[in-house]
Amino acid sequence: MCRNIKTLFNFEPPATEGEVEAASLQFVRKLSGFNSPSKANEEAFHLAVIEVAAAAQKLLDSLVTNAEPRDREIEIERARIRNAKRFGTAES
Repeated sequence: MCRNIKTLFNFEPPATEGEVEAASLQFVRKLSGFNSPSKANEEAFHLAVIEVAAAAQKLLDSLVTNAEPRDREIEIERARIRNAKRFGTAES
């Protein structure tokens, strides 16, 4: 799956509408193979983004967990560490 689509469930504060839309856009881009659709496909592309975002938001709203919400700052730091290991970059 697309590495740009991030986990949105169980964060404090919850995922924003913009984050859900961004993930939906990445998903539709991956499925269609278009980064930017042609004029002929533009309406179908944008409709798909809207429908995927609605389905994603419905899913996020219906999921339940007993786990503590994750902290965005901690997750960002973990990702930074993973990237440094993966790409061999060291922060000074």
